[in-house]
Amino acid sequence: MTGALSRNRVLQFIVGTAGVAILWQIASLFFPDYLFPSIPQIVTRFVEIATTASTQVDVLTTAARILAGLVGAFLCGVVLALVLNKSRAVEAYLTPVLVLLQGIPALSWVVIAVIWFHGTEFRIFFIMLVTTLPAFTFQILDAVRSMSKDLFEMTIAFRPTRWTLFRVLVLPTVVPGILTAWKVNIGNASRVVVVAELVGATGGVGYELLRQQQLFDMAGALAWTLQLVAFVLVFQGLVSAIEAWALRWRPKSERAI
Repeated sequence: MTGALSRNRVLQFIVGTAGVAILWQIASLFFPDYLFPSIPQIVTRFVEIATTASTQVDVLTTAARILAGLVGAFLCGVVLALVLNKSRAVEAYLTPVLVLLQGIPALSWVVIAVIWFHGTEFRIFFIMLVTTLPAFTFQILDAVRSMSKDLFEMTIAFRPTRWTLFRVLVLPTVVPGILTAWKVNIGNASRVVVVAELVGATGGVGYELLRQQQLFDMAGALAWTLQLVAFVLVFQGLVSAIEAWALRWRPKSERAI
């Protein structure tokens, strides 16, 4: 059942993507290239970017910035989630702050970071951290609190070691929520990093998109965008593979949901 569901999702993705490509190709017959370049033009530019050393550096730079920001936000989110779970008083005061941070647009953080900091890399890391930290914190907190109190007390009755308790009860409970948080935040982070790179960066996908806009090169803009989309899809696929391995103890019907 799980295999059939996966095949259906792949087929739906292919059909949906092919439908968009066909409509785009039809539009390219009636509009100039700077508005609707043909699919072969976009594919050619995509391959050029993927196979040229200098442009590969820009893609990898953006990927590294995304991962660095996500790792930093995740580690801080784990600490904050544990603190919030431990103290209701801290939660009462800190939750509104996190909600406030979550409501600030990424572009506002770009302006703040440019004013506050000089280094490009630190600016981007700061923007990635503050924009993804609230989501990580709330999602990890929900995962921790999803643990059954009755099951916890029953496990404690067997007097397990701390490692056994963590491995048998805590880890299987929080891992699904953590992996879901990563899959959600990788998409958010990819959008934020482009905005951050548009201002002040001298390399990366966002910087290249700005160059394409200045040249009115729609084929180049779409090709660079697809590079970022490809990275997100690969990373989400990796997280899904880790999820399938880590949660292999679940019944197949439950994993398929």
